[in-house]
Amino acid sequence: MQAAIDFQQLVNAIGDAVVISDKHGAITLWNPAAQRIFGFTQEEALGQSLDLIIPERLRGRHWEGYEKTMATGQTRYGNDLLRVPALHKDGRALSIAFTVALLYSDERELTGIVAVIRDETARFQEDRTLRKRIAELEARVGA
Repeated sequence: MQAAIDFQQLVNAIGDAVVISDKHGAITLWNPAAQRIFGFTQEEALGQSLDLIIPERLRGRHWEGYEKTMATGQTRYGNDLLRVPALHKDGRALSIAFTVALLYSDERELTGIVAVIRDETARFQEDRTLRKRIAELEARVGA
């Protein structure tokens, strides 16, 4: 028999960021991993717009998709991993990968979105360095 799961303990213990936003895009849950990845404390993040971590140049596209998801109840990022730039509190650019799930009330009204986010900044930089090195080596050998 499986014991009941303490979901708050799970969200707090998981290594990936778990961020929940309401139907307007205000942050309603920010776990310790979100603080570690993005630098904002829970107190700083709760109630704030997701713009807190979205680079300014991407906000228009983000909100267009967010509003469409809220209107239709459909997202293509439930199964597909989305890789995008993000912002750290100190202004550094991050590379993140995440999936989302839609959240509903008991009345089946769409109430928000949960994102499970992983920081892939180091991996992204390693890949970029390797691609650059390969291009340099290919140029040298005339490939």
